[in-house]
Amino acid sequence: MPPLDYERVYRLKCRLPEMFIGINGGVADLRAAKLHLAHVDGVMLGRAAYQNPAVLTGVDSLAGDQRPEADLFAVARRMMIYAQAHCAAGGRLAAVTRHMIGLFQGRPGARLWRQILTVEGSRAGAGPEVIGKALDAVSAAGRLDEAA
Repeated sequence: MPPLDYERVYRLKCRLPEMFIGINGGVADLRAAKLHLAHVDGVMLGRAAYQNPAVLTGVDSLAGDQRPEADLFAVARRMMIYAQAHCAAGGRLAAVTRHMIGLFQGRPGARLWRQILTVEGSRAGAGPEVIGKALDAVSAAGRLDEAA
């Protein structure tokens, strides 16, 4: 794959101002997205958002909306409800949790979060209680970090 050439995309937007032009690729965070939005109409945060979903908690700020950051613990608890329904319908927990692996990326307890979801979430019969256990681990790690 050739390297991304953002300047070329910016020039295209200048030549075709009436056409929607967006950047799709290599945008690592909201700071980079904001820089691109000075030149184009849209930015996609595919891999960055998948690897670190918390990056999306500040996405409204790009449009000037100053909402408070999302509570990642509340997000995970809501996913437990979804996981319960998914498992009750015959699905495996790992099909849900594999998309949650990066939720606490860069925070105390993130490694333990990933480990619990990966190991225990892939066991036959695993249910949303695994997410609860992982949340407890992240919460405990955060308290230890604050106490240090």
